Amino acid sequence: MASLSITTRKLKNGNLRFKAEIVVKKNSQIIHRESKTFSKKELARSWGKATSARLEENDVFLKEKTVSIGALLDLFFNDHDLWNNTGRTKQYVIKMLMDCDIAKIRTNELRTSDLIEHCKNRRSAGAGPATIYHDIAYLRSVMKKADPVWNISANFKVFEDAVPVLIEMGLVGKSQKRTRRPTENELERLKVGLKERMAYRSNGKTRIPFLDILDFSILTCMRIGEVCKLRWDDLNIDHKTILVRDRKDPRKKEGNHMIVPLLAGSFDIVQRQPNDGDLIFPYNPRSVTAGFQRVRNELSIEDLRYHDLRREGASRLFEKGYSIEWPFFLS
Repeated sequence: MASLSITTRKLKNGNLRFKAEIVVKKNSQIIHRESKTFSKKELARSWGKATSARLEENDVFLKEKTVSIGALLDLFFNDHDLWNNTGRTKQYVIKMLMDCDIAKIRTNELRTSDLIEHCKNRRSAGAGPATIYHDIAYLRSVMKKADPVWNISANFKVFEDAVPVLIEMGLVGKSQKRTRRPTENELERLKVGLKERMAYRSNGKTRIPFLDILDFSILTCMRIGEVCKLRWDDLNIDHKTILVRDRKDPRKKEGNHMIVPLLAGSFDIVQRQPNDGDLIFPYNPRSVTAGFQRVRNELSIEDLRYHDLRREGASRLFEKGYSIEWPFFLS
């Protein structure tokens, strides 16, 4: 029910003003409030009664606004401020969820049993616990934004009870840590294969310097995305260090700037790159990994990812007596 209250305020000139305020509550929580001020009390009372009647006839104000989960995901997809700041993996998962049965459920009616059924369906389709966990984590992330962004009621608190159950049932879980390192023979073969790709284009521009990037990735333990964002302005020649901007951190998306020492021959690799732009390695990281993967496949080297080079570099540093944290977290 909408409740009406009228308060009186006296102005400095002695005139009176009457403020009519309408408040609508549900489960002891205010879900709507509006007010208007009049010069006469009767006008305030008439407006209040008319407004109360209108609100009681209008379900938009007296009922919680809900949509299907699919519609909510579509709102997220079409919000450029949110979507453009979303990583590729999360974007892929959200698009996939739009076509799942769980997308038909209303945002305020999602239950643990619905999440269990979704996870079982995904498992039947061949997805592993770590992959399915992304479904749950990213769906929860979108549902938490439903009320503050779109004024939509969503039962995101169901995830607090559901996740422990999903973990106990083995439906979701963390990804297994990889221990794969390339052998010396594999690295040598990769370098020979990558060298063959480093021919000049017909327009005179050189191809991606795969060998330098591969060696630099191992020596610095950087992700390929970080390597391809390094800037000449962030290079400290005197100290042989470089500022790595926005390093990956699950707790923080931006602002994770770290100073990394360029150990061994990594500084020399930087110095021999052509300084004719803002970036030291001005290449698309996807193109680098694609070239690596093609050579790897041609050489029949199994189960080796470009990211494994980072582990190889960290292992080498550890074997030389360095603290693993030291090259990663200097600031």
